[in-house]
Amino acid sequence: MRAQRILKVVSGVVGIVVTFGLFVVPFIFIALTAVKSRAEAGLLEFSLPREGYFFMENLTQVIEAREFMLVRAFWNSTVLTAASVALMVIAGAMIAFVLQRRKSRWTGLINALVLAGLIIPPAVVPTIWVMQGLGLFKTLHGLIFIEVAFGIAFCILLFRAFIATIPRELDEAAVIDGAGPIRLFFQVIFPLLRSVIFTVVILQSIFVFNDFQNPLYFLPGDQNATVQLTLFNFQSQFLTAFNLLFMNILIITIPMLVLFLFFNKRIVEGMTAGAVKG
Repeated sequence: MRAQRILKVVSGVVGIVVTFGLFVVPFIFIALTAVKSRAEAGLLEFSLPREGYFFMENLTQVIEAREFMLVRAFWNSTVLTAASVALMVIAGAMIAFVLQRRKSRWTGLINALVLAGLIIPPAVVPTIWVMQGLGLFKTLHGLIFIEVAFGIAFCILLFRAFIATIPRELDEAAVIDGAGPIRLFFQVIFPLLRSVIFTVVILQSIFVFNDFQNPLYFLPGDQNATVQLTLFNFQSQFLTAFNLLFMNILIITIPMLVLFLFFNKRIVEGMTAGAVKG
């Protein structure tokens, strides 16, 4: 017993040290560099500012850069995140409900396709070709469909694990009362998925809001820029304004960081409930 306690304490200390080194230290470095002058930030030293704090000056320059591109990018990212996550939640829950409740000869194939969505990397060039054919390339709603396509497999797995714990007697009782499939799902099943919905919303919001690759490939252009693409504003072939670059990183990191810190407990509860009950 004593050896087990010592092992737990050592594991906890190691976990704290690793977490601090991987996540807290880099964030502190970003924050310190963001408030330095351009010359001092270019040294990339982990130290307090020696020339004074330039927080407001750097913040103003970042916001006003390229005709307030960061403001437009925040709007685009907010719309992209809200629409994508809403579709993932509704479509993912409905697909998971059908897969869990209705077994057929196609169930195995569909399950394999869902798992393939988690494993197989996206093919960028063929996807662009398809989007051009559909008139969705370089459009925000086109990117919304891309985000949904890449994220819905994870949502289906979470929802399906939780739906498996809901007794079928609830379905039968609702059908006896005259509920159709749509009413059965939205009035009986969907409200019971609250904890998993919360988990999906938070995790996918962080993923979509912080996505860099998909907007870069499928939504080019300054007017369509998302927050992650604004990082290019302060980089050129030969020079980089590290103070403004890190200030930009700090601004676009804080919203999702605050969201995660406030709702971390709910995320763990939803993930644990789905895993244990499934």
